[in-house]
Amino acid sequence: MRFPAGYLILSLFLLFPSPGRTQENIQERTIIRVLSYNILHGATTKRNNDLDVVAKVINELQPDIIALQEVDFRTNRVEKRDINTELALKTGMSSIFAKAVDFDGGEYGQSLFYRGTFLETGKIALPGAPDKEPRIAVAANMVLGSRDTIRIIGTHLDHVENSPDRIAQAKKINSILKNDKFPILLAGDLNDIPGSETINIFEERWTSTYDKAAPEFTFPSHAPERKIDYIMFYPVKRWKVLEKKVVCDEIASDHCAYLVVLELLPQK
Repeated sequence: MRFPAGYLILSLFLLFPSPGRTQENIQERTIIRVLSYNILHGATTKRNNDLDVVAKVINELQPDIIALQEVDFRTNRVEKRDINTELALKTGMSSIFAKAVDFDGGEYGQSLFYRGTFLETGKIALPGAPDKEPRIAVAANMVLGSRDTIRIIGTHLDHVENSPDRIAQAKKINSILKNDKFPILLAGDLNDIPGSETINIFEERWTSTYDKAAPEFTFPSHAPERKIDYIMFYPVKRWKVLEKKVVCDEIASDHCAYLVVLELLPQK
């Protein structure tokens, strides 16, 4: 099993979870809880680096898989702490961290968490102007309790209004599907709203999980006014949305957490 060209293999930081539920197998159904959460580099909106507040949001939702954005590794602004590993310990999950850029005496990027162990992980460099913040996607393969192999891609796209880079980044991620043979999830802060060119590009290939008639807003957490955080899936025939929830803790982060409960359908 190999990732397409362009993937860089990452080191794994495996933290073995305590015994308990991973994926629920209810009458031979495979159900997983997937969370996307931009955590404001672990600072909280009070800027006190209280990770217990962030962990509380995660633990109450009990996700099986998480895509985290804005994760700091030993930067000065988080007092040289390893935010990825600390949160993995507080949630009892395995984790990987992928650096997007060197920043503030440390590194800044994204993480994936799983209530199990990873098979293979990779990082995809996304296109962007040289004077802009580098953007990446982080990917992982994993085997569910049902013995199905799935893949997740987590990402955080350019935030500039009307950004041509964000369009190029969406097209780059879509191109990965040409080489993919597993059921796959896309989760992250896409920094654009439903109906935008960015989201329309994604929805040419992916199926979104939000209610298009009345999308729940995810930003800012103290008074949400737009949706920019997403979970999508591919192919459409392998997934079924059972539940979706937006949780807005205005202290834990400036983004709301977005949880989707999915059923992986048998391959026909």
